[in-house]
Amino acid sequence: MGIPRLRAYSGPAFLSYGFRPFFFLGALQAGLSVMLWLPMYAGELDAHSALVPVDWHVHEMLFGYLPAIVTGFLLTAIPNWTGRLPVQGPPLLALTILWIAGRAAVFFSADIGWAAAAVIDVAFLLAVTAAAAREIVAGRNWRNLKVLLPLAVLACANGAFHMEAHLQGISDISRRLGIAAAIVLISLIGGRIIPSFTRNWLVRENPGRLPAPFDRFDMASIAVTVAALGAWTVIPDSNISGLLMAIAAICQAWRLSRWAGERTTRDPLVLVLHAAYAFVPVGLALVSASIFFPGAVPAAAGFHALGAGAIGSMTLAVMARATLGHTGRALKAGRGASFVFAAILLAGSLRTLGAFVPYDGVIHLAGAAWVAAFAGFILVYGTALMTPRAR
Repeated sequence: MGIPRLRAYSGPAFLSYGFRPFFFLGALQAGLSVMLWLPMYAGELDAHSALVPVDWHVHEMLFGYLPAIVTGFLLTAIPNWTGRLPVQGPPLLALTILWIAGRAAVFFSADIGWAAAAVIDVAFLLAVTAAAAREIVAGRNWRNLKVLLPLAVLACANGAFHMEAHLQGISDISRRLGIAAAIVLISLIGGRIIPSFTRNWLVRENPGRLPAPFDRFDMASIAVTVAALGAWTVIPDSNISGLLMAIAAICQAWRLSRWAGERTTRDPLVLVLHAAYAFVPVGLALVSASIFFPGAVPAAAGFHALGAGAIGSMTLAVMARATLGHTGRALKAGRGASFVFAAILLAGSLRTLGAFVPYDGVIHLAGAAWVAAFAGFILVYGTALMTPRAR
């Protein structure tokens, strides 16, 4: 007899699967945190955080928003990988409360103390990593253990972020380590789902050239990207880091070109995945350029292409598709979803451009597009996340 996909569950639909609370609350936090950040950036609002404003902003994107979405994805994907039952009900509620407690602790860390805030905040990612490891090992799904490494690195980077901010007054290595862990996750998971979803759609809707299967080139591209990000994390101004970043950018661009994204223009749900992943090679190339040509290419350009661009757009694209698929809705993007995708791609592009343009209006436009994207996600997909699966 096959293992049932769900336990007998009579609680609120919101707690029936991990993607529901974490996608909803993650989107809410992403929009609200940028709404707070813009007046902080302009010097019009003070936070109660022990972190300086720019560190609070970076932290809440890398270690607040991102872990919520990664958790929602993993708690939904791991049962499919392992055949084990999903986390739901009270255990899922406990994880959700722990994440919320981390957001409150960081925001009010000046009041409760940086050490207490760090412990509360870091506990969430450690708990998620432990829970994911337990499920993957118990399900003997050894091939997916590799996903845990960047997740564990992200947890360590979070702890280091708090330490650096306290001891040095501002974060440094931990920022880059957090970005590196996120891009490796995107490279691993995106490299699996983008060709798969593209192939499924093309076979059904547009027969012809299909994405290249995962092969040694993909493995080499990931390995080079890991090496480049590792070097950049430790020695960000070194020519070695710049060269590795350039090679990684070329490999990732060629990897993306093998997935036949140009043939998916009629399906925004598939096309947005390719557009989002394009920020990876662009960001790597900009980081390389900022090392070799620091006077012409600001370091912030590559950082925001990888952060607001790759992380922001890829997570939102995955959230939209997973929400539709796991709530029984048709895998189609209407006007609302198309607006969300356009807004997040615009936000990432404008924020990258803002590093070059000495005009704060570009940054405010990027922030407005970012808020619009996540507000739009809640409006378009909020009902599906809150209500039982469609029959």
